[in-house]
Amino acid sequence: MSIVVVGTVAFDKIETPFDKTDKILGGAGTYISLAASHFAENINLVSVIGGDFPDEYLSIFRKHKINIEGLQVKPEGKSFYWSGRYHSDMNSRDTLVTELNVLADFEPILPESYQSPEFLVLGNLTPRVQMQVLDQLKKRPHLIVMDTMNFWMDTAWDDLMKVIARVDVLTVNDGEARQLTGEYSLVKAAQKILTMGPKFLVIKKGEHGALLFNKESVFFAPALPLEEVFDPTGAGDTFAGGFIGHLARTKDISFDNLKNAIIYGSAMASFAVEKFGTEGLIGLTQEIIDERVRLFVDLVQFDISLVNN
Repeated sequence: MSIVVVGTVAFDKIETPFDKTDKILGGAGTYISLAASHFAENINLVSVIGGDFPDEYLSIFRKHKINIEGLQVKPEGKSFYWSGRYHSDMNSRDTLVTELNVLADFEPILPESYQSPEFLVLGNLTPRVQMQVLDQLKKRPHLIVMDTMNFWMDTAWDDLMKVIARVDVLTVNDGEARQLTGEYSLVKAAQKILTMGPKFLVIKKGEHGALLFNKESVFFAPALPLEEVFDPTGAGDTFAGGFIGHLARTKDISFDNLKNAIIYGSAMASFAVEKFGTEGLIGLTQEIIDERVRLFVDLVQFDISLVNN
């Protein structure tokens, strides 16, 4: 099953209470694609980079059999660059540097082989770019997953609403769900969002897990307690990659299987945060992933006998 992933391919420079890095491989499109590559083949990346992007990073995509025909290269430009510093709780951070560079005037171009995917993931980009991708599709995918953020709610509300109306799954964090709807209760926020167009909503709560909603049901998956979290930068995008990868592998987009996809996405995110950048996603085997998923199952599975007074 083919997956098209649209998102940034970038340089990140990260500082945490534990350590710091120089410029390393990052970007939403990178994390989504690498995570999905452990579940599905025929993953097609759409993004843009500058002439400063090293071939060693491109080789990582090739080794994971990610098609980069849709990765535009602007030889005279510089790649998107972000630098941030995490606080001691690892949940909050300060952005130190954001340089859009070639991303500033990015016009996505879908090669012909990308234009009829079974699955599409719209990473966190301007709604204008997300809309341009949707307009290039020859047929509607089985499932369209979209990520967004509060910045677009502040600066591109009308375009954002148009894109949300055209997707099947929206993923946001709890603060973004509240901002999008004006509701503090996440249940009420979910009900409102599901009237905007999506069939499903995923609300990410970081170390507190994730919620999956449709109009009839809700499912909660916890995050795996980890001894050490080194870098949460790509956790949400890695989650999305594991989520869509499982759905593409199983070819099942029922609510019950989306619940399974939430667990696989959470498992992949747990690998990502254990190391800096994409390092935690490279070298994984199916056996390692399956063992991590079993830990999630053991975490939530229990027997209980109700006592009647």
